[in-house]
Formats: sequence, C-alpha cells, structure tokens
Amino acid sequence: MGTRPIGEGTGRAILQETVAVQANWPVVLGRNKAVPMTITLRGAIIGVLATALCIGLYLLWLWRPEHQVRLHTEHFFHAIDGRNWETAADFIGDDYRDQWDNDRARLLERMREGFRWVRGSRITAPDAAVQVETPRAIWIGKINVYSSDDGVMQLLDERVNRLPTPFKLEWHRLSGKPWDWKLVRVSNSAFEIPADIN
Repeated sequence: MGTRPIGEGTGRAILQETVAVQANWPVVLGRNKAVPMTITLRGAIIGVLATALCIGLYLLWLWRPEHQVRLHTEHFFHAIDGRNWETAADFIGDDYRDQWDNDRARLLERMREGFRWVRGSRITAPDAAVQVETPRAIWIGKINVYSSDDGVMQLLDERVNRLPTPFKLEWHRLSGKPWDWKLVRVSNSAFEIPADIN
C-alpha cells in the first residue's frame, strides 16, 4: 500500500487548521475548566513595552558609573591573572601616569616582567569602594595577590598583601558612552618598588 502525496491545497488547509487550533488553545484554570487564550494586538504591545522597560532598567543599572568602574577593575585584574596583556592594555589610558613615574608603556612592561615570576596568580580585592566625581571615579580597595608558588607567595605577603593602606585606581570616562572608562592613575602611599628594579 503506497502513500499518497499531499497536494498544495490540502497542505495549506492542514496548516491553517493547525494555526487556528494553536491560536485558540485552551488554558486550563483548574479542575475541568478551560478558557480559550488569544493574544490580542493590545496584549502584544503591552508585552513588548514591559520587556523594553525591563531591558531599559537593567541597562540603567549596568551602566551606572560605580558599577562600570567595578566591572572594569575586575576585568582588568582578570586580564592580568590570565597574562592577557593586550586586554590589560585596553583598560589603560594613553595619559596614564602613577606615583612611581610609570607611563602606560612602562607599566605594561613592569607587569609582564613581574607576573612572569608569579605562577598561578590570582588577584582579589574584597570590599572595595568607588567614589564617583563625573567624569572620573576612584576605586579604593585592598589588593591581594596570590600565587601557587610558596616562595613567591611569601614575598607577595610582605610587599603587597600586608600593606596598611588601600590602593587607589583612578578611572576617567572618555566619552558619553557609559562603558568608556580608562585607568589613568594607580597610587598607594605604602607601596614601594625596590630601587634595584628599574
């Protein structure tokens, strides 16, 4: 017994019947009660507007200067941990200058050299605060650097992790875009770079 192909007219009729059934699919409201559910144009517009409102509120929260500076700092630390120097360089402004007289190029060179000896590094910054004075913001927090190498870890504890004062990372917003922040200065009055490291 062979199968008979469905003609174009028959296929269209089946499709129209399926769409009609799906559009009026009953919604069960309890025991043995059903109400047909239809989506009206007004209901669709309200749904789209509610979705747009939720997305807008999320973006307002996401693009707050304080939140953006926290995210940029966190991603900057992750780039350093992952030895992704191109990404780390993207976070640093061209006008970078710090208290140790490093410019952007010198800072990147020193980070590459210093973290070459820190195996399995992880940078954390618990309980950091952000002060916003548009168009700049200052991230203030204690930075802890961990390593899987015990010898290096001892040095990190002495020189970085036990510092009595927090680090200050100054970020500048370069344009009207809420995500366009660049690091322009790092400071910590207690942190010293040894004279033998040039």
